[in-house]
Amino acid sequence: MTETQPSSASVRGLRAENVTVTFGRGDRAFTAVDSADLQVRPGEIVGLVGESGSGKSTLSRVICGLQRDYDGTVSVDGREFAQKRTSAQWRIVQMVFQDPFASLDPRYTVRATLAEVIRHHRLASGAALRARCAELMEMVRLPEEFLDRTPTAMSGGQRQRVAIARALAVEPSIIVADEAVSALDVSVQAEIVALFARLREELDLSILFISHDLAVVKKLCERIYVIHNGRLVEENTTEEIFTSPRDDYTKTLLKAIPTFDSAYLDRIRRGEG
Repeated sequence: MTETQPSSASVRGLRAENVTVTFGRGDRAFTAVDSADLQVRPGEIVGLVGESGSGKSTLSRVICGLQRDYDGTVSVDGREFAQKRTSAQWRIVQMVFQDPFASLDPRYTVRATLAEVIRHHRLASGAALRARCAELMEMVRLPEEFLDRTPTAMSGGQRQRVAIARALAVEPSIIVADEAVSALDVSVQAEIVALFARLREELDLSILFISHDLAVVKKLCERIYVIHNGRLVEENTTEEIFTSPRDDYTKTLLKAIPTFDSAYLDRIRRGEG
């Protein structure tokens, strides 16, 4: 690591400290995440980058409460989360997955999907619930009539917007986006990346953006963590990662960056989310 992290007691925002995840036992034990320290400050977008199998998704599941068997701590604003989260803790950190079709029930309309989450956390009912569903559609730039559609009647990009709306429904302070654009067409990727950037500005969200693609992360994130074989091998500002990488693995990732056409990059710069 290239930067010393302050103690959790003095840090606002999300903090993972000395997180280790081991699967199996004895000779078959495999350490998927090894002593990871990670921080996302309030209103910050931070990238977590690594190849498939590097441990980034496992670490994200720990942060979101989906992986309970781990060593270390996860805290927000200095308050440590239990491995079995309370309802209030579930609301604070929400996840957006890679495949929106797999994460949405194809039998439910968008309205039913959003209403279920809102009712579960007792955030609204009746007219207030209907208004909240419409508001969430506006947040992710989908027409209100999409509330009566099922996921099968939408494109991949539209489904991912619904998945983001569902995450926003509980008014989280932190979003973890795990490969949230990698399954989408390149042009749609640009729109979703711009949407995340706009939501950060409008809602003061903190976002941990997880990807194997440094080119996408470069356009969205202020800081980047690089993970390799379960260990965070480098952390720095996005500019420093791209201009002065220190770790050999980071240098290898940078050499593998594809070249996007100017139209893709322009869509992100214009914020077409």
